[in-house]
Amino acid sequence: MRTLSWVDIFRLGCVQTCLGAIVVLTTSTLNRLMVVELALPAVLPGFLVAFYYGIQITRPNWGFRSDTRGNRSFFIIGGMIVLALGALIAAFAIDVLERFFGLGLAISIFSYGLIGIGVGASGTSLLALLATATKPIHRAAAATITWLMMIAGIAVTAAIIGQFLDPYSHFVLMRIVSIIAISAIAVTSIAIWGIERRVDVSPQQESTPFIHGLKEIWAEQKARHFTVFVFLSMSAYFMQELILEPYSGLVFDFTPGQSTTLSGVQNGGVFLGMVLVGIMVTGLRFGTIKFWVISGCVGSAIMLGLLAWIGQLGSHTPLVIVVIGLGVFNGMFAVAAIGAMMALAGDGRKAREGTRMGLWGAAQALAAGFGGLIGAASVDIFRQIFNYDSDAFGIVFLLEAILFVIAAIMAMRVINPHELKRHSFAPGE
Repeated sequence: MRTLSWVDIFRLGCVQTCLGAIVVLTTSTLNRLMVVELALPAVLPGFLVAFYYGIQITRPNWGFRSDTRGNRSFFIIGGMIVLALGALIAAFAIDVLERFFGLGLAISIFSYGLIGIGVGASGTSLLALLATATKPIHRAAAATITWLMMIAGIAVTAAIIGQFLDPYSHFVLMRIVSIIAISAIAVTSIAIWGIERRVDVSPQQESTPFIHGLKEIWAEQKARHFTVFVFLSMSAYFMQELILEPYSGLVFDFTPGQSTTLSGVQNGGVFLGMVLVGIMVTGLRFGTIKFWVISGCVGSAIMLGLLAWIGQLGSHTPLVIVVIGLGVFNGMFAVAAIGAMMALAGDGRKAREGTRMGLWGAAQALAAGFGGLIGAASVDIFRQIFNYDSDAFGIVFLLEAILFVIAAIMAMRVINPHELKRHSFAPGE
């Protein structure tokens, strides 16, 4: 069987970079513009992002199609095109929202639906290709590499947008989004071209209905318990996603460019946390996947407590430092959890790697939408109750910290390091 080379894996990582570059526009830049510049309730972008994540409940179906019908390249490229189109329409809707709220909201809902379909089709098909065409011993390493490249795409894009978005105008926003969208489609097409034809990823010839195939996976105790863990931990992970930039603008008076740059700094911390785990596990042979998941959860909880506290200070410097720390611990948790996810994708009934990745991807997407919406809605509620925005945001950050602690406790029970020994983070033979 011909498997993916490390060059192929890096090429697929370029697709993840493009996914991250477009998605960060919706979860940070457009979110900030709605809440601060348009003075709309935080629950509105929270609802839109939750909607696009909710659309991704179709991920198991995309994964099942990858298992039984093949043609993953078509879904990867086609999904990226739909995602890019959704991002362009979402940026256009910002201007419409300011003048015609009802029409702008309708356009936004449509655009975020396209974003959800694009991410689900492209992202799940990409992970299915990785899970089926990568040697089992290298799956965790492949997941780490591609996720690092996605985070790099998020961080670099946020930093670039932050530099060019000030002084803000709708024309500048549309120009930036257009460049990113077109570039993402081009890079994805070049990166994926010819890879699928060179590896043995022939579709499974069977007539099993999708629902039956999904039930087979849900009947596996390990897959079911890990799905619950993914949902809980990712809910904690994404609760601050939609409120961090508004927090910096409302409490610390950051400009749109500064707050977008802050998002890039956070994702830079996530990248460093992922690299740190890779070095510790691969180079120094220190710690297990379970250890790094728990450490990342506990460290994230501590950073969120500090994030709530520094809101009383109102100084820029501590905010940047704490956000970097939060990103580092988030990255430690995320890369370890993703490594476990990829390593377990091939366990159980064979020819169901894509379905398992789709199931866990759907759990992650629903958790992201749920966590983001709950975080945004809670901030709106607490801002009505308390006199200071810092108190409202601080309470939400503390609630998120509690969720991370609960996730750490759950990780002790659902992740068994002995089951993952045959998988490696090391990119060697």
